[in-house]
Amino acid sequence: MRLDAGCPRCASLVSSSGGTWTCPVHGETVPLWRAVEPSYDGFAEYLVLSRGLPTWLPWSLPPGWQVTDFGCVGLEGHEPRAAFVACSGPSELDGVVEVTVVTEEPGVGLGSRIAGATHTDPGREVGSSAAPVRLRLEAASVPVWAVDTGDAEEVLDRSVFAGEAQGRWLWLVLRPASAALLLQDMGALHDVSDLGPELVMLPFGTVPRAW
Repeated sequence: MRLDAGCPRCASLVSSSGGTWTCPVHGETVPLWRAVEPSYDGFAEYLVLSRGLPTWLPWSLPPGWQVTDFGCVGLEGHEPRAAFVACSGPSELDGVVEVTVVTEEPGVGLGSRIAGATHTDPGREVGSSAAPVRLRLEAASVPVWAVDTGDAEEVLDRSVFAGEAQGRWLWLVLRPASAALLLQDMGALHDVSDLGPELVMLPFGTVPRAW
């Protein structure tokens, strides 16, 4: 297994007994299976576990960009609850930046953890006014709203946007915060989960984890 089990809502390790997984902080949970070290083999395991959920990536990745993290909340033989993938690479204005996309069912809390938000699901900002940004997911244009993480000390660390796509929450976390300017020029995100042999050429890399 090239994926480690943990709690989707915090950094605690989880334990298994009789098919039930438990977090010492959040109690019974469905585990987050996260890449030990990003690789093609680990990504293949992730795609099997997350089958049924989209894996959104810029495709093809821009020159110099790599997939640096990925994971799925779920159990083998059951419908997955959430999935995320992160990619990182150089930008002209901000140096190296990281883009993480999360798709999840309500109440999972993975997107909130990655974003550093104070609430499990996106807050009242989402849908309360005209969307400041529209994100292209293949042929669709999806509205997303800025999410206040309530963390004044790390306001420059990340930008967080959230919306709804295909009946699930969609989170977009960009690091550093100024990387949000990339949204103006970023092309469409594509669901790469069904690409098959094309993914053999997908580059993987390791960066210090932000969460």
